[in-house]
Amino acid sequence: MTKVFVLGGTGFLGYYTIKELLSQGYQVKTVVLPPMPADNLLPHEVDVQLGDINQMSDPDIITLLSDCDGFIYAAGKDERVVPAKPAMKFYYEANVLPTQRLARLAKQARVKNFVVFGSYFAEFAERLPQYHLRDQAYPNTRLLQEQIAFAEGEGSMKVSSLRLPYIFGTMPGRMPLWKMFVDQARNQPVFPALRGGTAMVTVEQVAEAAVGAMAHGKHRGTYAISAKNMKYQEFYQMIVEALDQTGKTQVPVVPFEQMKPTYEQLDQQADAEGKEHGIHMVVSAEMQTEDLYLDPNDTKDILGIKDHDVVKSIRQTLQKSVEAERVSH
Repeated sequence: MTKVFVLGGTGFLGYYTIKELLSQGYQVKTVVLPPMPADNLLPHEVDVQLGDINQMSDPDIITLLSDCDGFIYAAGKDERVVPAKPAMKFYYEANVLPTQRLARLAKQARVKNFVVFGSYFAEFAERLPQYHLRDQAYPNTRLLQEQIAFAEGEGSMKVSSLRLPYIFGTMPGRMPLWKMFVDQARNQPVFPALRGGTAMVTVEQVAEAAVGAMAHGKHRGTYAISAKNMKYQEFYQMIVEALDQTGKTQVPVVPFEQMKPTYEQLDQQADAEGKEHGIHMVVSAEMQTEDLYLDPNDTKDILGIKDHDVVKSIRQTLQKSVEAERVSH
């Protein structure tokens, strides 16, 4: 039986990755920041240590990983964080440096397979160069995170990266990140969408892809996964339905030029507060005029991703976001 270390084991992605590993017969070890988000969250057979791995010494981490064959890096900060500027420094320190250190130490501990959870913005930085995403803090550092992890593994540890799109699902003790979208649409007469669309997956599919990448991925492999492509307008309409605002909230498709001043103002406001978005809002909005679609068949068979009902998962996720607001009131 192979043992795998999961970083971020009580986070949304790490929790499901652990469940998938156990279902496939792996042993699992994790270090998690206290407190646990819910009682008895992880099965008793998981080796759980409470603490901050970034505060542990190099020798202690090597000892921790010495009986592990795999490492899944299911941690980090995504583009929804609005840090103090410069954002490049924040994301470099939050995502790149810890990945480099842990990949280096994993290799010293003779870990054979290392999987990084990244972002599909790294994929579109390569596919859509006209948007200059490499100049934006978040995509830039996601690409750098991959390259540094690949380099650390060179010669003795296989390192691959999952480039993750919109992810849906729920877990005990944590509020879905989509609650912020639900809150934006609440009681609004108009909730406009831009003309593009996005790739989507369920959290179970992310977990399947992670285990698949560890077992079957190639060194320096980047896997942009998807199960369903959907227009933003359709997704926003589902938010309106979850809020029971059908007929009360219109979801028109509007031209980017109409919305551009609003997004420029958000960037200016962040700047005035000493903050910076990981992808400037005006760039993020312009990206939403594109169909940021991915072909599920590019990765499905390689990684062993199964079919799941993505629309059902979206509805359940949005419903939990709506119900949480009712409970809080």
